[in-house]
Amino acid sequence: MTPPPSCAFGPRRYRSWNEYVKTRYGGRVQKVSVLAGFTCPNRDGLIGKGGCTFCNNDGFTPGYLEPQQSITAQLDHGLDFLRRRYPGTQRYMAYFQSYSNTYGELGRLQGCFEEALAHPAITGLAIGTRPDCLPDNVLDYLAELARSVIIELEIGVESCNDATLARVNRGHTFATSADAIERSAARGLEVTAHVLLGLPGESTESMLDGARLLSALPIHALKLHQLQVVRGTVLARDWQRDPESVPLLGEEECISLLADFIERLSPRILLQRVGSEVPPSQKLAPEWNVRLSELAPRLSAELARRGTWQGCRHVATGQFQA
Repeated sequence: MTPPPSCAFGPRRYRSWNEYVKTRYGGRVQKVSVLAGFTCPNRDGLIGKGGCTFCNNDGFTPGYLEPQQSITAQLDHGLDFLRRRYPGTQRYMAYFQSYSNTYGELGRLQGCFEEALAHPAITGLAIGTRPDCLPDNVLDYLAELARSVIIELEIGVESCNDATLARVNRGHTFATSADAIERSAARGLEVTAHVLLGLPGESTESMLDGARLLSALPIHALKLHQLQVVRGTVLARDWQRDPESVPLLGEEECISLLADFIERLSPRILLQRVGSEVPPSQKLAPEWNVRLSELAPRLSAELARRGTWQGCRHVATGQFQA
């Protein structure tokens, strides 16, 4: 294999979203989380109850958030915290992270998003949602916003395997994700897809095939997460009853899988995350000795050890066909 130019990926050996935005916007871009009070269609009974078996939003909701506050007040509070923690930040985006933030009437969405954009420190929105909560009128509205502000649409794909999606109660198929991504990108929206590695029923082969399927879609960036058992979830109850029924990735196994996955991922896709970290008070398993801040350097070291990089095993196969 012929290595890419040294400037193509930098020392990480993959396309880092953080480095990309620093170049694009002239400095760090930080997301300020807000809670807007949305839910999900597999929680409220529209398509199911109970939500995804792995999901407890307390596991990734910042502790500084107070949902009874207005969006403006939440942003003020979050900015105070983030300015102390990241003093060199150049731009801030309001991050509608928890649950499905396009699941509601268009008028309500407009009220939430436009309140956030009215804040003088906010220059864009990052909007987390499900692929089955993106009707055309919402996408048209977001595309209009994207003409003047930064709009990042984060879509929870989670898995490219339909059997796994059914097992974890997602309530949609991979074809639903592909359709939402294609309709979003056709309007000029930049899509970040979320994928959760190690879900029950996944094999190494199915996860690596996911890199191929995702590479055929017009995805701008990708967030990779490893499965963790979070308190208060169906998955936690299954794990507590029978730990062997919920196989979990070990640290070395996860790093090896990430390297295998990234080698097969199109080199045009940015990587925002290569792992996640649930607060210790919320996490039951697995027990790792690797902090999130150490994961990216460990991954880069593994790619360097192999002499590989993002996309070195990628084979272009054309567009996704449902």
